[in-house]
Amino acid sequence: MADIDQNRHPFLDGLSKHRGSPPTVIVIFGASGDLTARKLVPAIYNLGYDNLLPADFRLVGFGRREIPDDAFRTMARDAVKEFSRRELNEDIWDKVGRSTFYTAGGYDDAAAFDRLKKRIEGLEKDLGRKLQSLFYISTPPSVFEPILQNLGRSGLAARHLGTRQMSKVVIEKPFGRDLESARRLNQVISGVFREDQVYRIDHYLGKETVQDLLVQRFANSIFEPLMNRRYVDCVQITVAEDIGVGSRGSYYEQSGATRDMIQNHTMQLLSLMAMEPPVSLDPESIRDEKVKLLKAVEPLNLSPEHGDVVRAQYADGLVSGQAVPGYTRESSVESESNTETYAALRVSINNWRWAGVPFYLRSGKRMARRVSEIAIIFKRPPGSLFSDSEQFHLAQNSLAFQIQPDEGSTVVLNAKIPGLETRTQPVRMHFRYSTTFGSNTPEAYERLVLDAMVGDSTLFIRGDETEASWKLITPLHEFWSSVGRRGMETYAGGSWGPLAAERLLWENGHEWRRP
Repeated sequence: MADIDQNRHPFLDGLSKHRGSPPTVIVIFGASGDLTARKLVPAIYNLGYDNLLPADFRLVGFGRREIPDDAFRTMARDAVKEFSRRELNEDIWDKVGRSTFYTAGGYDDAAAFDRLKKRIEGLEKDLGRKLQSLFYISTPPSVFEPILQNLGRSGLAARHLGTRQMSKVVIEKPFGRDLESARRLNQVISGVFREDQVYRIDHYLGKETVQDLLVQRFANSIFEPLMNRRYVDCVQITVAEDIGVGSRGSYYEQSGATRDMIQNHTMQLLSLMAMEPPVSLDPESIRDEKVKLLKAVEPLNLSPEHGDVVRAQYADGLVSGQAVPGYTRESSVESESNTETYAALRVSINNWRWAGVPFYLRSGKRMARRVSEIAIIFKRPPGSLFSDSEQFHLAQNSLAFQIQPDEGSTVVLNAKIPGLETRTQPVRMHFRYSTTFGSNTPEAYERLVLDAMVGDSTLFIRGDETEASWKLITPLHEFWSSVGRRGMETYAGGSWGPLAAERLLWENGHEWRRP
């Protein structure tokens, strides 16, 4: 980086012309929480570093704890120093720090929201111009409703409505626990905000490879003609973690793998992977197609035999050579818990493009490695030209999008081995963002916070989209609740899941890809 004294950093002179946001105050509810320290404050700092914050920008933390402005600035600076993808630049931080404030109050305390409103109005008065208010709800879901209701009652939700500076709200997951609670939350939101003010966040949608799905599918003529039932044998979506629940046992007991990962992250990947081409890159055009896809997913067969779902808990095992305890031995977990740490689904899509193509979804904790990917497995070519298995080692062609940790894509082809006789073996062609574009890729929250500020809702979830996803998953939870632990499988910590999950694929002549 050039010496900042000689070549002034662009943030110190205002906003880049590439993507413009109006003057903005971001209010973070849950300002002393883990997400704020690890992701939100570093994201805001890096947007400033990249000249993507408006020159008239303010950050206000809101939480129950009494914290002076200076103490909150110190907390935020420490968070940047520890968690930012870039080293702390004091000149950039000084600008962000001077624009950072804090307001204390309960989430159900009407007077606290009145104080917050006065503080925002005071910031506007000092600047001499209107501020867009971006309310970021980074709290436990139990207080979503009182926050939303107080934003409405205080008039904060309706500030500058109909103008470029109108208020917006960003809501973290989980968005409901089932279809009924998701509908209830949507009703609360719609009573306070217009839909174009609402940004339901799933940070997976901010990852580069997820965004790249649209480009790979619809900007490359070598791929799009193959993405249908004629050429695709199956699609596999894996979201695996190698860590256990650790100290989050009490939370996970209320969540489980399907609520924590399948209903949101994994279903988002499914909809982007399988949706029809949108008519444009307009946010509503893209979200329309995602909703259509989710509505085309057939109800899951919940039969204990030959059904579409397998659930399991991790048992004692080895991860990176270290012994790890099983789920029921973790802190705050009941010994007879019926909470799944692994779930695998076989999904069918009832539309013209994908009829007859199985989609396999799996997510779990304490698996062999941390990896998220979408793998499209293509059908084998017809004929028997290379049918001699001793001479020709052929693999099914595949295209895999790695979402984490190594963002990129891999194509598997068959090639001739050099030599005087014709022998073959599969080969892999890799593309990695880090090697092609550099390793300092913006993190998902940077993209999503910026999109919310500028009013781009493409990578956020619409209300009917959340309900369509819960409509598929809720019957599964109701069935598991009725049968207790019956049908609960186990798998060794550090493995790729239970043997029963292989059945979902064997029944169709498939097997899980090893990422």
